[in-house]
Amino acid sequence: MTAHATNEMAISDRLDQLAESAQGETVSLDWIMRQLHERAFGLFLLVLALPCCIPFLYGIPQIVALPLMFVSAQILMGRNSPWLPDRLAARTVSADGLQNLAQRAGPWLRRIEAFSRPRQAQLTRAPLDRVVGLALVLFSASILVPLPGTNTVPGFAVVLVSMGLLQRDGILTIIGMVLGTAWIATLIIAGATLASVIKGWLGL
Repeated sequence: MTAHATNEMAISDRLDQLAESAQGETVSLDWIMRQLHERAFGLFLLVLALPCCIPFLYGIPQIVALPLMFVSAQILMGRNSPWLPDRLAARTVSADGLQNLAQRAGPWLRRIEAFSRPRQAQLTRAPLDRVVGLALVLFSASILVPLPGTNTVPGFAVVLVSMGLLQRDGILTIIGMVLGTAWIATLIIAGATLASVIKGWLGL
């Protein structure tokens, strides 16, 4: 398949193709990144973020959150293609897990694809994509917070932003950024409130 044909394939179908091409019991993040060709930034972010959308899932979000943050930082820095250091690139996911992810995410991705279309595309290109990169770094940091349910909302925000970048849909990108920013603001307010309550209990 040519790179152009790969680019024209629907995102949900591309994820299915990626899962079907996985061989062996596990695949590395480096292998996944190399399969995605020139759409690697958006698709790689999407693949990393999708497991984070599963509520109360522990372990996997923390495995993918650091690579997710690393790749997001590269968008902020203006790189044209993603890169992972060997230590992060060597992290693996199970082939069965990748296939299960494609099956579970497929219907939702197709719904987003039906809604999405190219609009306000300047928001998905340089220099405005640097702002998107900064937001993605913050959302990835939120996923790393080891508290119940903290990965789901920012994970879904990254999925929306990734789909927006892939579809050249600035509106979808903004929706994802607003959702993720609102979640981080909620965490900050909740943390400040909890700290205030604890200080009151301790009489500080």
